[in-house]
Amino acid sequence: MPIEIHRIDDRLIHGQVVVGWGQPLGIGLLVMVDDDVAASEWEQELYRMGVPPEMDVRFESVADAVRHYPDHTADPRRGMLITGDIETMERLVAGLASGTIREVNLGGVHHRAGRSQRMRYVFLTPDEELALRGMAGRGVSIVARDVPSARPVPLADVLAGRGEG
Repeated sequence: MPIEIHRIDDRLIHGQVVVGWGQPLGIGLLVMVDDDVAASEWEQELYRMGVPPEMDVRFESVADAVRHYPDHTADPRRGMLITGDIETMERLVAGLASGTIREVNLGGVHHRAGRSQRMRYVFLTPDEELALRGMAGRGVSIVARDVPSARPVPLADVLAGRGEG
């Protein structure tokens, strides 16, 4: 099965990902792409505790995720790939053949210094906006959507602050 969803969420694995997305979509494989977590056994163990036993979770660096992407898409289970930030997703998209990732879900990029609010759950720096536009320029559809039942909001509407209302 292909990876059903490519998600950016700065909380990485949490209830909304596992219950809100994983259960309705029947996700059996969760691939977390994060260079730091991939190098830390104890962080992996913490995240693994939040994943139900029927869901397999893999922790990979960007380089490993690029190398193993064909294996993930060949897995018979439905998959979700998640990164904790836009820069990591951008590196993954750039490392794969053009058209491999068709859509990225902007799921939760929360407030921090230097970010401006675009939606209730999306705050972006100018560099993050450029990275999203760059991915879109490579043919990746970027949509904001916090839960599967929500209306997908196209990147242009997110950047214009027209995502909610």
